[in-house]
Amino acid sequence: MGPGELLDVLLAGGRRADRATHVRDLPARPGARADWPAWADADVVRGYRALGVERPWEHQADAADAAWSGRHTVLATSTGSGKSLAFWLPALSAVRRGAAGALLDPGRIESVQRRPTVLYLSPTKALAADQLATLERLLAAAGTRDVRVATCDGDTSRDERRWVREHADVVLTNPDFLHFALLPAHASWSRVLSSLAFVVVDECHAFRGVFGAHVALVLRRLRRLAAAYGASPVVVMASATTSDPAASAARLLGVDADDVHAVTADASPAGRKTLVLWQPPELPGGDGPWASLLPDEDPWATVVVAPPPPDVPEGPGGADGAGSADGPADPGDPDGLAARGSGVDGPAPQPAPPTEGSGPVGTGERLVAVPQDRPRRAATAEVADLLADLVAAGARVLAFTRSRRGAESVAATTRDHLRAVDPTLPALVSSYRGGYLPEERRALEEAIRAGHLRALATTNALELGVDISGLDAVLIAGWPGTRVSLWQQAGRAGRAGAEGLVVLVAREDPLDTFLVHHPEAALDAPVEATVFDPGNPYVLAPHLCAAAAERPLRSEELDLFGPRALAVLGQLTERGVLRRRSSGWYWTHAEPASRLTDLRGAGGQPVRVVEGATGRLLGTVDAASADATVHPGAVYVHLGVTYVVDELHLEDGVALATRRDVDHGTWARWVTSTSVVEVEREVAWGPVTWSFGQVDVTTQVVGYQRRRIPDLQVLSTHDLDLPERTLRTAAVWWTAPPEVLERAGVTLEVAPGALHAAEHASIGLLPLLATCDRWDLGGLSTLVHPDTGHATVFVHDGHPGGAGFAERGFDLGPVWLRATRDAIAACPCATGCPACVQSPKCGNGNDPLDKAGALRLLSTVLAHAPTSGTTSSV
Repeated sequence: MGPGELLDVLLAGGRRADRATHVRDLPARPGARADWPAWADADVVRGYRALGVERPWEHQADAADAAWSGRHTVLATSTGSGKSLAFWLPALSAVRRGAAGALLDPGRIESVQRRPTVLYLSPTKALAADQLATLERLLAAAGTRDVRVATCDGDTSRDERRWVREHADVVLTNPDFLHFALLPAHASWSRVLSSLAFVVVDECHAFRGVFGAHVALVLRRLRRLAAAYGASPVVVMASATTSDPAASAARLLGVDADDVHAVTADASPAGRKTLVLWQPPELPGGDGPWASLLPDEDPWATVVVAPPPPDVPEGPGGADGAGSADGPADPGDPDGLAARGSGVDGPAPQPAPPTEGSGPVGTGERLVAVPQDRPRRAATAEVADLLADLVAAGARVLAFTRSRRGAESVAATTRDHLRAVDPTLPALVSSYRGGYLPEERRALEEAIRAGHLRALATTNALELGVDISGLDAVLIAGWPGTRVSLWQQAGRAGRAGAEGLVVLVAREDPLDTFLVHHPEAALDAPVEATVFDPGNPYVLAPHLCAAAAERPLRSEELDLFGPRALAVLGQLTERGVLRRRSSGWYWTHAEPASRLTDLRGAGGQPVRVVEGATGRLLGTVDAASADATVHPGAVYVHLGVTYVVDELHLEDGVALATRRDVDHGTWARWVTSTSVVEVEREVAWGPVTWSFGQVDVTTQVVGYQRRRIPDLQVLSTHDLDLPERTLRTAAVWWTAPPEVLERAGVTLEVAPGALHAAEHASIGLLPLLATCDRWDLGGLSTLVHPDTGHATVFVHDGHPGGAGFAERGFDLGPVWLRATRDAIAACPCATGCPACVQSPKCGNGNDPLDKAGALRLLSTVLAHAPTSGTTSSV
């Protein structure tokens, strides 16, 4: 079936036609071929031809030529454009040429030592495993047996690692393995490092934010050690289409942009795609169809609208300084599935009568709700319906969700829908996410490739280049955070030049709602640049320690680590972390320096989820998520099977669980506070102060609720005794002194709700200006903050040391706040709704909120803002 027929299936004979807010046909694109380079190894070329690649595309030949000539190269083209040929052709040709040279004089030791090696790095183990299979198919088709290829990562046994160190020509791994294993033990890897000819960095657009800064410093450490062993590898990077890929690649490597050859003209063919923006329907008032709902990232947005509360002041009061906090999300629930915690300055909300709000009975969640402002159906509930329809029609589909929990929920609900149609269909649908065991992930990848599965509900773990071709459609539950990710996920439909259907289903979120009604912002705007800061001192310091532990750091090497390296080394020396001698800086501690940091910001080693009765490892959870997802009493879902956690041992990194069939899920509750540590930049907009600096955000999971599924009825509330977690990060904030509030007509009674609403909407709109989504951000709004003395709105990065997002907001302050104000003004609701000022991750239960007050306040603040659209500190 073509995309038109599949869209007809989703529109259900016109019954859902009003949900498609925009339909766009992306025309097919012809391809342009080039000749094979003269230097290309004849056997490798024969292998590609045997696999159906008669000639390379022009962009493949351009990138391969540049890499072979010794230039660092970045190839930034669309999903399915064959980027892997561009790096494997020169890499394998070099290995085979070196192998042939060794055979000419096999008795000479130096010939063996100089046999070239290749290091391939990907952001995920799954992608490395997929590339291994691709290479094995290519080498088999070429009929060559003299190239030794192997993966080596945290799952590799000790004996296998030894073989890789001693014999492998091509090593496929990830930056984490480099950081924790290969670089600290570089002497054992001297054969690989001394002969290193090429370093391949695949899907390098994924290295953004704090993770990108970590990877940039790992690559600098790798290049430094390779140089020490006499090698100067060429780095070839493959990326999705991004803005200014040469600059991003140069920042990743620590070289000038002029030293990187960028290939951006995509010469591969593309099939016609139909891209649909989709808004779920409003829920009916009073008697909403609870049976059709499933827990989504917006559980508060799927409730029945109750009558408005009595005419009492909103919020905890006027001048008492009460505030609202919106962390980067429940630490273990980036989809916002968790129940709302308390505000910064008050106790956790207590259960309230149903007449106090529109939340599920007994939750105590008072949402801004009026009869004419009905919430819309949850995006994951809608996607589960659409996925079931497509599977029943015979289509092969990926459904992208925002969280692990969302993937499990969509898969389970889709299977339930299909069971009523045909009892054989549910077996064709599964979930796919991080935290599964490697063998489980690889079995699922092979099943969807072979057609044994028709559909996977997945996190963005399948956004990257795992080769899954022949898919008919892609469903995306909620804006994926960046246009780069949107086009990467969309590229999975119709891969390999076939036609495909892509449907972006909006969540109840200000940004999602804006985009489905302003398609030009999502589909016509240029893709984002990849933002990361290798000079972030919180990232740089542990890598300087790791570099000193690998080999004493010398002054002439500091340029590789950026202009802040010397100052950070001085601080590390003062604190006794490093020792300064005339010959350089030394690590003198017994513990490995590589253990000082975690590249992915997970806050430590993953917590293993183990079945208590058998000792069987079920899966893993990020350390930062453990408090909220595998606390005692938590329901843990794995491949559709439910377990209840009995014990959580944070020191040992183990959660013990028991297999149980339950009719409920668990939602964590947490409290958050924010304090200013240092003001780094500040500018006055008349009476308004616009600031950027360092803050401490302290979060603690304090309890959880058991909620019946599917109606989310609260069954019980439980307290937890878990430690506080403090995040030092970057924030942007602005103050509104009393005269600004008075000019805006924002009284003391209205101010908490106005500030809170402005905070929510600004967090929702910042992703339009920075490479992030709202789950990378957190915030606080308060009538009187102790560190500023005035009404203040904070928006902070959700990563240690910051990730550049808040600073981007500071620099583009007027543009950001105008977009925020305009989004609120354009929303047709009367008093505020999830599409404008409510947040799916509010720690205060979206109470209080005042849409009209936020609009007046933002307009008054903007009256004092610079007209240039940018902020310059003074």
